[in-house]
Amino acid sequence: MKTNKTVAWILTGLISLAFLGSAIGKFTANAEALKMAENFGIDASTYFMIGVVELICLLLFIIPRTGILGTLLLSAYMGGAIATHLEHGESIVAPCIIQTILFLVAFYRFPELRSTLFNRKS
Repeated sequence: MKTNKTVAWILTGLISLAFLGSAIGKFTANAEALKMAENFGIDASTYFMIGVVELICLLLFIIPRTGILGTLLLSAYMGGAIATHLEHGESIVAPCIIQTILFLVAFYRFPELRSTLFNRKS
């Protein structure tokens, strides 16, 4: 049981690093990130606000009591990223991989989510 919790927190930490890095990139607004955002039609202030939303969703994901809500919000966030990439002819491989890892971590971390989705006892 302790091993499962340790693995769950390690996986949570790894996926959190990806989202945290993305949010920090939006806060620091480096030239490369802003250029990519401009290609998507996003200005610097909107890009910053997207980073705020991403960080709030991440915090909700990390906190155990709000973890499932955070999972749903991060999933929606990634859905928006996938849609934006599709709309602009960009590759969706990276956001799809992140989305898949997010789901796998959530299924491992939250047995109640597994039992609800697959109608099984946790």
